[in-house]
Amino acid sequence: MPKLRVLVVDDEPQIHRFLGPALAAAGYDTVRVETGRQALAEIARRPPDAVVLDLGLPDMEGQEVLEKARQFYLGPILILSARDRELEKIEALDAGADDYVEKPFRVGELLARLRVSMRRQQRGEAPPPVIQAGDLVIDLPRRLVTRGGQPVRLSPKEYDLLAKLAEADGKVLTHRELLVSIWGPAHADDTQYLRVFIGQLRQKIEADPASPKLILTQPGIGYRFMSDEIARPAE
Repeated sequence: MPKLRVLVVDDEPQIHRFLGPALAAAGYDTVRVETGRQALAEIARRPPDAVVLDLGLPDMEGQEVLEKARQFYLGPILILSARDRELEKIEALDAGADDYVEKPFRVGELLARLRVSMRRQQRGEAPPPVIQAGDLVIDLPRRLVTRGGQPVRLSPKEYDLLAKLAEADGKVLTHRELLVSIWGPAHADDTQYLRVFIGQLRQKIEADPASPKLILTQPGIGYRFMSDEIARPAE
């Protein structure tokens, strides 16, 4: 069985020095490029199974590379981003990025995010009918949520929010994406409104709402749901 190919787009030699061997050890073939133009040419010439894309490139913005690539490439794109560029992360996710990892990053975290994105792609984005996280079970066809075998009483909007997060399979969803999809465009900027509903959900499904393990906050960006199937970052 041929190895999956990962295109790494970054102009920092040290990134390639440690990321290339790590990807190889994880069973991937790695293709290395350092500019946006090289990345677009490589994706068009021989589409990889996934792309790891830095937002800071010498010849063009990573955001532009992402937008152009999305015109003809449907595979997973994982963004590398500096910690203080929250707006760039949001714009990248809204433009079609599958996930992001902050620089500096742990290789284990990047590999976990990459596995999740590639698995989601391989199954065609369709979520499993039943999602389990510990003793929490979300039965999507029946719109039924149980915890420890007991029904969890959720309002329709609470259920829609939980289902939206769970169906994303570990992918971070931005505040705007959640608000527009659940409450409509008129609530696109009501982040406090969303925060209240997230708090209500945590009270009902988390073992310790003050230290959530299922619905995780991505500061300044949005939220992601962690099921038992999602690989958590290695230490």
